[in-house]
Amino acid sequence: MSKYFGTDGFRGEANIGLTVEHAFKTGRFIGDFYGKEHRCQVVIGKDTRRSSYMFEYALTAGLTASGADVYLLHVTTTPSVSYVARTDDFDCGIMISASHNPFSDNGIKLFNSKGEKMDDSVIDEIEKYLDGETPEIPLATGEAIGRASDYSSGRNRYIGYLISLATNSFKGRRIGLDCANGSSFTVAKSVFDALGAKTYVVGNKPDGFNINSACGSTHIENLVSLVREEQLDCGFAFDGDADRCIAVDENANVVDGDKILYLCGSYLKERGELENDTVVTTIMSNLGLYKAFDELGIKYEKTAVGDKYVYECMNECGYILGGENSGHIIFSKYENTGDGIITALKIMEVICSKKCSLSELTKGMTVYPQILKNVRVKDKKAVLKDEDVKAAVKAAEDALGNEGRVLVRPSGTEPLLRIMAEAETREICKKHIEDIEKVVRKKGLCAD
Repeated sequence: MSKYFGTDGFRGEANIGLTVEHAFKTGRFIGDFYGKEHRCQVVIGKDTRRSSYMFEYALTAGLTASGADVYLLHVTTTPSVSYVARTDDFDCGIMISASHNPFSDNGIKLFNSKGEKMDDSVIDEIEKYLDGETPEIPLATGEAIGRASDYSSGRNRYIGYLISLATNSFKGRRIGLDCANGSSFTVAKSVFDALGAKTYVVGNKPDGFNINSACGSTHIENLVSLVREEQLDCGFAFDGDADRCIAVDENANVVDGDKILYLCGSYLKERGELENDTVVTTIMSNLGLYKAFDELGIKYEKTAVGDKYVYECMNECGYILGGENSGHIIFSKYENTGDGIITALKIMEVICSKKCSLSELTKGMTVYPQILKNVRVKDKKAVLKDEDVKAAVKAAEDALGNEGRVLVRPSGTEPLLRIMAEAETREICKKHIEDIEKVVRKKGLCAD
């Protein structure tokens, strides 16, 4: 794991873990790195956090000071930055967002010219520069100084692209959207309205501080209430930067990333469009998904947690569908990263094409109870190396056998140990999580 950049960018509390100096120097490095033989061109987007404006200005200052030209998408989604970077031949795309985290956090996500997560080799060089391990970069002077320009037209083209992906009209469909008071408030409603849906929108009044606050994909109860009260056909909730999507069916039941993979995977296989009959998942996917795939003859790969790893597996093997139960779903035919709005559109394609309700499309998958607990720790590596903790995990695994599992892993972006248990009942899950957490606390490894 890198020092600053985790599985989903450089993330931290604004001006504490992630400062304007970090942003400025990141911009300085990128402008110089890609500007060796030509004038570097970078596209930047941001979410609705108050600090996103500050980081946008700092990155822009660093980039232009190194001679790069900057194109500003303003408030937009993470996948739109990926899309514009690859379709408009930019050297780099930058998204300012801490995704599903609270407003006090922020992050810097970097994309290469193909719209893919930035190569680790480049990230390593950025980190060396941030730590002063490489020579200072000379400032551009005279005509070499870069400039910043409005590029909201790029976001508008992205909206047009999303609309073009729909294979059916949504006329007569009553659809709920929860925009998490984040980036999707500028995009999602426009797309669904253009396709004929009657939209009911919540989480679309950002004030700089309410992003992800009791709304969006991490607080799905908000959308559940909307679907139930308005008797909608279905609903879609996005996170702060709209690279995730969680759905709610007409009965107000939650359809998470695993169920989305199930319904889209089975639909693509039925049509003969699922490459090698394989779906890429992570180690956090539910056992019920694998059992359902086995019944359908669908194969699956398991990667480490993080859509970065899902995409790498998909790209290496040529698979077209993959994702996480958190709602990061990648349709590689259309995007090189997770895209919450594309996910919603593809779910609607299945609903319209098969003329079925969302609940009918997911009834073939039985979800095993799963509990995930986050434990704040002093040192993630020390916890995972502790012999008593490993023994507690082994004891839980032995007790569950083939009827469940436990998974203990570090967060890729926060000082947390994630303890997950999956079994026939929630009581069994809870017991094994508590047993492992007791050992972690007894060894003095917790931070609280």
